[in-house]
Amino acid sequence: MSSGRILVVQHEDQCPPAWFGEWLIAAGHDLDVRRPYAGDDLPIGLSAHDGLLVLGGTMNAHDDATCPWLTDVKGLVRNAAGNDVPTLGICLGHQLITVALGGSVVPNPRGQQLGLTATGWHPEVDEDPLFREVGRPPRAVQWNSDIVEQLPGGAQALASTPDGDVQVARFTSTIWGVQMHPEADEHVVAPWAAHDRPLHPGGVVDAAVAAVTAARDELALSWRPLAEAFGRRAAVSRD
Repeated sequence: MSSGRILVVQHEDQCPPAWFGEWLIAAGHDLDVRRPYAGDDLPIGLSAHDGLLVLGGTMNAHDDATCPWLTDVKGLVRNAAGNDVPTLGICLGHQLITVALGGSVVPNPRGQQLGLTATGWHPEVDEDPLFREVGRPPRAVQWNSDIVEQLPGGAQALASTPDGDVQVARFTSTIWGVQMHPEADEHVVAPWAAHDRPLHPGGVVDAAVAAVTAARDELALSWRPLAEAFGRRAAVSRD
């Protein structure tokens, strides 16, 4: 089996592929990281790539006017759906997939989610071709202000937060999204915390960072299998 060449769309300096990229590279995959906010072009299609990974960012999934590359990312998602290219969206990426395929994303009426969140797996996860290889990680990092209001037709929620918000979804047989940040450790969330600290009372943000720090080993052990399983699907698509 050959390794896969994976297109990675990064939206901001402070939202890198981090752990996820390290795990994919360690598994032998070639990452083509594009930073359109810094002037990188995005391909029109995915014929030169075996997988698509769309990362997070502080912008909204509808901010095409101020972040015009978002329109192109949505086009790539639809291209991936039409050509069965393995695709994974993380946080904003998950929301962009939702919008691109006909669902809706809104600001969370309960406010920002940050820190460690329990993962509410649905029974359907055991039949999912990607996540059945991952197991059921009990916790994940979430750092988001928007949520998926409605999944596109045909999509399946695989996990939900305690409040009932979509955490993990399968959109097609080759496209998935996660609202959480499987790529993030305490170093990744540190600049997010610095930005959001004025928005929260007391030590809420510092407590969230402390929890992520304490769970570092658990998170790495829990979520590395997702990167490896996604990479295998990209490699299979090349073969």
